[in-house]
Amino acid sequence: MSQQRSDEEQTGKGAGAKRASSKQAADEAAVVAKIAQMPEPFRAMGERIHEIILQSAPQLLPRTWYGMPAYARGGKVVCFFRADKYLTFGLTEDANVFREEGAPHQLMGSAWYLAALDDATEAALADIVRKAAG
Repeated sequence: MSQQRSDEEQTGKGAGAKRASSKQAADEAAVVAKIAQMPEPFRAMGERIHEIILQSAPQLLPRTWYGMPAYARGGKVVCFFRADKYLTFGLTEDANVFREEGAPHQLMGSAWYLAALDDATEAALADIVRKAAG
């Protein structure tokens, strides 16, 4: 029995790791379901934003937060998005916020409205996510 426990601990396949993996899968499924409930064109935009976030910051784990798709690091939500009049992408106080390089002001962005996604917007969003996830 102790050899089995030792093997599980070394490979990370113990009961705790399985529960965590199962919870992560359930959390991601909940995020995907929330995105699927969004009206078009926000549904397609949400699907793409989900992909961008996972590709740009694989350390962020999907989960819902106040009923919105969100992405957390260390159990704390870093970014989220929702569909209203526009699709809103936002950062929380647990994100690594930053001032625009060379900006003549002290403002730090924490939320953006998106009316559509194009290559430039996707690239900017990926950069924001990478920096926010730190």
